Amino acid sequence: MLHYTLRQLEYFVTVGETGSIARASQRINVSSPSISSAISQLEAEFGLPLFVRQHAQGLSLTQAGRQMLEQAKLVLREAGALMDIAGDISGSVRGPLSVGCLLTFAQLVLPVLRREFEAEFPEVRMRQRELNQVELFSALRRSEIDVAVTYDLDLPADLQFTALVRLPPIALMGEAHPLSNQAEVTMEELIAHPMVMLDLPLSSDYFLSLFDDVGEKPVIAERTRDMAVMRSMVGNNFGYSIANVRPLSDTSPDGNIVRVLPIGGNIRALRMGLLTARGADRSNVVRAFMEYAGKLVRTGRLDRIGGQPLV
Repeated sequence: MLHYTLRQLEYFVTVGETGSIARASQRINVSSPSISSAISQLEAEFGLPLFVRQHAQGLSLTQAGRQMLEQAKLVLREAGALMDIAGDISGSVRGPLSVGCLLTFAQLVLPVLRREFEAEFPEVRMRQRELNQVELFSALRRSEIDVAVTYDLDLPADLQFTALVRLPPIALMGEAHPLSNQAEVTMEELIAHPMVMLDLPLSSDYFLSLFDDVGEKPVIAERTRDMAVMRSMVGNNFGYSIANVRPLSDTSPDGNIVRVLPIGGNIRALRMGLLTARGADRSNVVRAFMEYAGKLVRTGRLDRIGGQPLV
C-alpha cells in the first residue's frame, strides 16, 4: 500500500503548475523546505523522479511527472467532492477552497473577503491566486481554482457569473492636470489629453471601447500592466487613466496626489462578481463562499471600492 497524503499531492500539483518551489511557496503560503520535503517523499514512495532539477530554470516535470500530475489533480478533485458530500450530510462547511481574483483590484477586495470568510468558517483551507481575466478563465476550466472574483468582461458561455457590485468607470489624474478641479469629466474632454493605459488582456479593450461614441482613439502616452505603477505615473502627470475600482488613498504609491473624478454621460459600467464553472455552486464550500460574498456587499463591507450593490 502506498503511503502519501493529500497535502503532499497539493504541494506536488502546485510545484508542477508553477515550475518552482519558491513560486509554489508564495502561492500556497507554505515554507519551501516543507514543499521540497514533500516532493522528495512522494518520489521515494512512488519510486520514480517527478521533476528534473535545473539550477537556472527551476524544476521541469519528467514524463512520469506529467502523467502523475494529471492523476494527482483528479485525486484532489475527488477528495474535494468527498468533503462536499460529508459537508452536505453534516451541514458543515469544510475542506479546501481555491479563489482567484482579478489582479487589478485583488489588493482591495480579496484580503478582507478571505479574512472574514475564514473567521466564519475556520475548517475551510483557502488559497488564492491573482490573475488577469484570460488566466482566470483558464484556471476555472482546468479546475485550478474553484471561484474567481472578477468583472463581467467578455465572459465565456461555459462559465457562470453572479454579479455583486456595479462599477462605473472613473478618471484618475494628477493634481496639476487641467481637468483635475472639475466635478466630473466627459470622454470628449479626456480625448484631448494623454492617457496612461492599464494594459491587461480584455481590460484594455474595454477602456478603448469607452471612446467609441467620441469617434476618436485616445492618445496613449504610456502603458503598464500594474495598477500601482499606473497610479504613480498619473500622480507624476504622465497623463490621466481610467479605472472602475476607486483607490482607497488619494495619493499614489510614491506620494503624489491622485484625484478621482466621475465620468459623465451614458458609458458602460462593469459589474464585479463571482465567476464559476457551471454547477460549481453545488459544492458546499463554494456555495458558502458565494453567499458570504453577497453578505459582505449587502452589509457595506465593500463600499470603499465605490459602485452600487447588486445583491
